[in-house]
Amino acid sequence: MQNNQDLADVLNDLIRINNDRINGYENAIKEVKDADEDLKGIFRRMINESQQHKTELAQEVRKTGGDPVEDGTTASGKIYRAWMGVKATFTGKDRHSVLASCEFGEDAAQKAYQQALEDEATAGANVRLLITKQKNTLKESHDLIKKYRNMRAAI
Repeated sequence: MQNNQDLADVLNDLIRINNDRINGYENAIKEVKDADEDLKGIFRRMINESQQHKTELAQEVRKTGGDPVEDGTTASGKIYRAWMGVKATFTGKDRHSVLASCEFGEDAAQKAYQQALEDEATAGANVRLLITKQKNTLKESHDLIKKYRNMRAAI
């Protein structure tokens, strides 16, 4: 029984990370200029990505007999709390600083997912596969944000 609770806790922490990510990208959309429609589209895609991740994680939490968290961020989680900093660190509305803050948040998400994979509670093959798949998707998003940030820095 405790194993199921431990797994539910880890999965709920990943739900919280995705909540943080959604909040971070919603803030990023507000921070970028109207001329940065390309970024707004990317940020919306990443919000949708995290909403899908939350749905998949919630299904797994229910399989453990637990209740998935609906709202909430990593302030109450135990895996990683860096997206909270992203929400407060937008230093300006310029494209580069917003992208740098988003990259910091993506790094935090990668770390949280890696820690979840290293947790003994996620030893089941199906759950590990889901977490790995989501981590890989988030890595692609990280790399895209980094690419856009680097393009801007080169200008």
